[in-house]
Amino acid sequence: MTNSAPRKLLQTLTAAFALLLTIGFSACSNKDEDFTAPAMSEYLPLEPGRYIVYRLDSTVFTNLNRDVEIHSYQVKHVVDAQINDNLGRPSYRVYRYIRDKNGTQPWTPSGSFMVTSLSDQTEITDDNQRVIKLHVPLREGFSWKGNRYLPTNPYGGYYSFSVDDDMKNWDFYYDTFQDFSYDNRTYTDVLSVEQINESHNLPIQPNYSIASKERSVERYSRDIGLVYKEYHLWEYQNNSSSANPTYTGFGVTMWMIDHN
Repeated sequence: MTNSAPRKLLQTLTAAFALLLTIGFSACSNKDEDFTAPAMSEYLPLEPGRYIVYRLDSTVFTNLNRDVEIHSYQVKHVVDAQINDNLGRPSYRVYRYIRDKNGTQPWTPSGSFMVTSLSDQTEITDDNQRVIKLHVPLREGFSWKGNRYLPTNPYGGYYSFSVDDDMKNWDFYYDTFQDFSYDNRTYTDVLSVEQINESHNLPIQPNYSIASKERSVERYSRDIGLVYKEYHLWEYQNNSSSANPTYTGFGVTMWMIDHN
């Protein structure tokens, strides 16, 4: 009797511990099953007739690329219709329009782009550049090669710089799901997609021979779509053989000011 009592107590404690482990694992499993990542369509809805109006600030280099200026406009994206893209996949064509920054002039057509939503990723093809803008699952920290379809030096035909050399290897990732404010406007339930944030020799000093900026981020608001975009690729070149330093490249910052 005396020897069997400890064994029974040990058996009882062992069984209780095993039960607690089972309950703990079950709770964790149910928690994972209960969490469902949002769908891509929630952050990039596509319906004919939907539109978003943006304020756009364009960084341009004037006076033989010696001076930096900001030119401002309004840009409107309108979802037109579902058609097939050049790979034969169902896609939506989106028309782009532009007008003065104060919105006093009529809209002028400014090209179009294609949005292709697949089961695991959403692509945008604009000016023959195909980029994976969103990818499942939509969870903080998830990463993918968003520029994998781009050629080497995709802007080589337009600009003489090196900041586009490694674009195919940019790691896109989901940064945050939270509200976002810019220019006295607040956008709710925003998914941020970080793409690149690198610079060299900024701020520029007179003795610098070269400087550069690579910055790309997009923010999407649930049930609306893209509400903010920053895309800067430029290089400062102070060549000893030239009388004046010059810039080459571009910069775009745009944010939503209206939608339906």
